[in-house]
Amino acid sequence: MARFRVRGLFRRPTQGGSLPSDSSCARRRFCLRVPHHVSLVSALLALTLPVICCFSTSSWAQLPVDDVHIRPRITPVPDTPASGIVDASLQTHTKPIKAETDLVLVPVTITDPMNRLVTGLDKENFTVFEGKDQQEIRQFSSEDAPVSLGVIFDSSRSMSSKMDRAKDAVMEFFKTANPQDEFFMITFSDQPEVVNDFTSSVDEIQGKLIYTVPRRMTALLDAIYMGVSKMRQAKYPKKALLIISDGGDNHSRYTENEIKALVKEADVMVYAIGIYDRYFPTEEERLGPALLGEIAELTGGRAFTVENPNDLADVATKIGVELRNQYVLGYRPSKIERDGKWRKIKVKLQPPKGLPPLRVYARTGYYAPEE
Repeated sequence: MARFRVRGLFRRPTQGGSLPSDSSCARRRFCLRVPHHVSLVSALLALTLPVICCFSTSSWAQLPVDDVHIRPRITPVPDTPASGIVDASLQTHTKPIKAETDLVLVPVTITDPMNRLVTGLDKENFTVFEGKDQQEIRQFSSEDAPVSLGVIFDSSRSMSSKMDRAKDAVMEFFKTANPQDEFFMITFSDQPEVVNDFTSSVDEIQGKLIYTVPRRMTALLDAIYMGVSKMRQAKYPKKALLIISDGGDNHSRYTENEIKALVKEADVMVYAIGIYDRYFPTEEERLGPALLGEIAELTGGRAFTVENPNDLADVATKIGVELRNQYVLGYRPSKIERDGKWRKIKVKLQPPKGLPPLRVYARTGYYAPEE
């Protein structure tokens, strides 16, 4: 994004609006001497030249010129009052995140009836459907791959009694990280804030977390929007958000439906840890668990409910281990149509004999690219 500045070739008129040579041209007209041996045509040309320089500015500007450089008019932008400044990552009408490749990657988590991870399955145990059409699984992996991960941490006033345990949960989560992983952190109360940009240093994130204090209201949906937008800068194809919050939203600019549409468009898994009291003092808090659960389910992630803050660290560790033990299925759609429409995905499991009923967690679909 560069700027260019081009100056005009014409000399600027003086304040009076005419060229500065008017009076001198007039004097030269009366002092002109035409030698007797000059032809009549030459004399006429000699008499005409001084008159040309006396043209008005408007006539001068109308003369044909082969090389005219124009400096475009720049419309001044009025100053925005400080109270109206909005974080760029919270601007509306942003371009949706679309799949830009024919290869669709689907991270999958498998759990048993005891909510324990199931590992060791093979490619033959999975079937992928796009719409009603079964797809050929071209890539299959169950290896631990680097992750780009954002922590979205609730620092609203209602977290006062749970803040220390919530910080401990983040610390425990980072203990499951790999050296190649990258992280960023967003805290939110009545508005979200990126307190640490992408980094591979866990200590850097922890250092910022220490100074987080509870205050004000809860703009949870705005924080999710900012987190998904930040993921556009991620280095790795595997991306996830970890939300730690104690209730529903009560101060966001974005609506629940807008955020659900956003996470459907984004290739980002959402995991949530909800820290809830036994009794919900407000309607927003009562709806909080369902809100986080629905958002996480749309992305193939999971939401965990915690009533005892002492359990936070164990749940955070469990999420970290789960991210390291996912299956990734890759397929190229049998019908490639670049129409920007929603493509529904369904992953089915044919487990080996002898296993109990297993549950599949996977993204529900993606938006096709547009021409």
